[in-house]
Amino acid sequence: MSTAQLHWFKSSYSDSGEPGSCLEVAPTPTTIHIRDSKSTDGPQLAVTPTTWTAFVTYAAEG
Repeated sequence: MSTAQLHWFKSSYSDSGEPGSCLEVAPTPTTIHIRDSKSTDGPQLAVTPTTWTAFVTYAAEG
């Protein structure tokens, strides 16, 4: 699947506080794609679902 075919979305928390500071994610069964919402044609990061879960857990803790 090309990145042009991905379904990108932002968290519902993106509208609070600093609306310009958002990440967008596009999950697939094998990869979570991540990009800056201000630079949608810029660099993207792709991680495994396990890595994404670990990141979200870490971020929620603190």
